[in-house]
Amino acid sequence: MNNKLISLHEAAQLVEPGDLLALGGMTLYRRPVAFAIELARRYLKSGEPNGLTLFAFTAGYESDLLVGSGMIESVRSCYFGLEIFGLAPMFTYLANRGELEILEETEASLAFGLRAQMAGISFMPGRGWIGTDLPNLRPDVRTITDPYNGEELMAFPAIKPDVAVIHALRADQDGNAQIGKNKGVDEELCLTAEKVIVTAEEIVPELTQADLVAPLVKAVVHTPRGAAPTSCHPLYPLDGEAIMAYTEQVSDPESWRAYFEGIK
Repeated sequence: MNNKLISLHEAAQLVEPGDLLALGGMTLYRRPVAFAIELARRYLKSGEPNGLTLFAFTAGYESDLLVGSGMIESVRSCYFGLEIFGLAPMFTYLANRGELEILEETEASLAFGLRAQMAGISFMPGRGWIGTDLPNLRPDVRTITDPYNGEELMAFPAIKPDVAVIHALRADQDGNAQIGKNKGVDEELCLTAEKVIVTAEEIVPELTQADLVAPLVKAVVHTPRGAAPTSCHPLYPLDGEAIMAYTEQVSDPESWRAYFEGIK
């Protein structure tokens, strides 16, 4: 047995300046909120880790907290918002001022990029983006010719996160974890990231079935209600009042700081 249990503080130290940081979960479900808060506190205290690229298939409340802290230099996501609660205020504020680099992404570019990394190759071909203006916005995404039929295809470059943080329903100390039925791209993140951190609602002695397996996980953190105020079905629902309070209180760096200092 390999005990990978560490504290939330220790887990935040695993993110280094310039890293590509991937966050698991989907929209306002099972997001690693407790980790994001701890990482933001580390940055506000020490100035590190800075210059991060945030990778999230969909980015929400936890991502906006990180963007508001100032540690995020660029964002790779096909959606950044708070669903029915409106826009993500700090993402909107900084993006509108050109203070945040935004890489144009779609579900296809993110999915194909992860698939390429899983396959151990530098790119994954696909028909997504063909006939659109997106290639003009992303010159790093090139075209290739299918050697069998001559068809032009997009070549989406592989995506390898330096760190992936995934919130789980339960995990054992070895690193096996269960994340429920709404997996998002968390299994793919676990397979592609250099370092995988699992925050878990519950630590159990042993899991005989797992969605994320121990050899791929570097660290496990016991974080009850670690996804709140996002939901963690079936353990607790979305706290809509808390999300609404965030959108009502935060609109710029000053109001973000006041809000963040009030988080317990």
